[in-house]
Amino acid sequence: MNHPRRLLPAAAALLAGLGLALGSAPALAQGNTLVAAMVSTPRGFDPDIWVPGQIESSVNVYEGLTRFDTRMVEGRAVIDPATIEPHLAESWTVSEDGKEYLFRLRPGVKSPFGNEISAADVVWTFEKSNAQRRTGLFIRNVARIESVEAVSPREVRFRLRDANRIFLSVLTLHIPAIFDSTEAKKHATAEDPFAARWLGANTAGYGPYHVQSVTAGQQAVFIANPNYAFERPFYSRIVWREVPSPATRVALVRTGQVQYAEQIPLQQVADLRRDRNVRVESVAAPGSATVRMNPRIAPFDDQRVRQAVAYATDYEAIGQAVFLGLGTRSRSMLNPPIPGAIDAYTFDTDYDRAKALLAEAGHPNGLDVTLEYSTNWWWEEPLALQMQASLARAGIRVTPRRIPATEMTARRAVRVWSLPFMTHLTSSFVPDPSYNMFLTAHSRGGSNVNGNNNEALDRLIDASVVERDQAKWLELVAQAQRAQAESATFVETFLPGTHEVFAACMRGFQWRPHNRLVWKDLACQR
Repeated sequence: MNHPRRLLPAAAALLAGLGLALGSAPALAQGNTLVAAMVSTPRGFDPDIWVPGQIESSVNVYEGLTRFDTRMVEGRAVIDPATIEPHLAESWTVSEDGKEYLFRLRPGVKSPFGNEISAADVVWTFEKSNAQRRTGLFIRNVARIESVEAVSPREVRFRLRDANRIFLSVLTLHIPAIFDSTEAKKHATAEDPFAARWLGANTAGYGPYHVQSVTAGQQAVFIANPNYAFERPFYSRIVWREVPSPATRVALVRTGQVQYAEQIPLQQVADLRRDRNVRVESVAAPGSATVRMNPRIAPFDDQRVRQAVAYATDYEAIGQAVFLGLGTRSRSMLNPPIPGAIDAYTFDTDYDRAKALLAEAGHPNGLDVTLEYSTNWWWEEPLALQMQASLARAGIRVTPRRIPATEMTARRAVRVWSLPFMTHLTSSFVPDPSYNMFLTAHSRGGSNVNGNNNEALDRLIDASVVERDQAKWLELVAQAQRAQAESATFVETFLPGTHEVFAACMRGFQWRPHNRLVWKDLACQR
């Protein structure tokens, strides 16, 4: 079905303000410029500091020492989490005990400033993350990295506290970013020895792009790294337009004003699938929409109450009303393509079982709870409303309460844990089961947003991180998934999936574990 290209007056006015013409001819080809309709302009570029637009930018500016291999499946390139290849490093050797890795850096890898990658860059990068004590430090700790040292200008040695399966996967990440420290140091000061302020507003990496300009509230422009060591991207320029309205982003991509529109609500995605002017790429990405219960706060400190909530959830209604039949039921805190994922979450809707568990827990007349949600993800409010309707049938009276995203972030922070009952998307940038479980379900996990405090589960996760025997490792991973599911601190609902909306000519989309668009993959094929 070919939908008419009709815009509401408000949308047309916004497009005019953005400098986007509304002529009848599609503006798909602007040389080798990709125009993207994004929710907001980037607020910063330091991968260690989360701000809107940072991750979407960073994954296109910074790349890892390693990368996941890819394979073709039904004509599409997909990552293979089980196979890790060299990238910014050209090779590595491992000690017999698995605690020492010596990387040799790839020659000819240069930043946009013309500086060649060195072991000093890698060391400086990890020192910066240590000093900032943010996400990069968590990643260093979970990968058991004890020290990073330059052996020669092109050789860098990592020493680990324990041999573990996570380490090489972590090095695929854009965080800690491998910075061009030669350039960054030019902007350091005594008060800011790692140039964090400059790196928050500029980029200095070895990836395919770097930022050229940012006009807050309007647009950012990225240009290709002329010294990029790998295949040259099709697009040499990326124009990132701020378009807060989803309806306007849809209108822009439908009328050919942009080649990509991010964060399109699922209802519009379903509609856009029928539009010949648009290409929709969908992947059942492993991020799961969950409702989480804090086992440190009553009444959720009682496992029977948590299990009652899991049994009182109407999964079929959520799949249809919230995810419009386009989601995939989640059956574990791990989901494919993560290796070792099993169907551990066995809860299905059973209101009688839910009522019985509530009575056993001392709530024969049900109970009253508040479910707090935010606007970080489009599905949070409809999911909260569906949970309200569903749980009422078991006597659990839910009051949905929307809170600001900033409050949600502050109250779910590690060691704060003041949210008893909340919505949350569980996902990670590393498709490794031990990393995923440690991140989100371990009591010391960086994304343990609901205060998990299960010592037996911690022991299973810790053992899986360091187990080197494949069969024993897979069994530990399975045991941990079953233990976490039984504890019922997460209500696993659906994988919303990743649905990317492009102009019809666009090809090359490849899903990555960070779940962000990689510009170098894309090309327009007429």
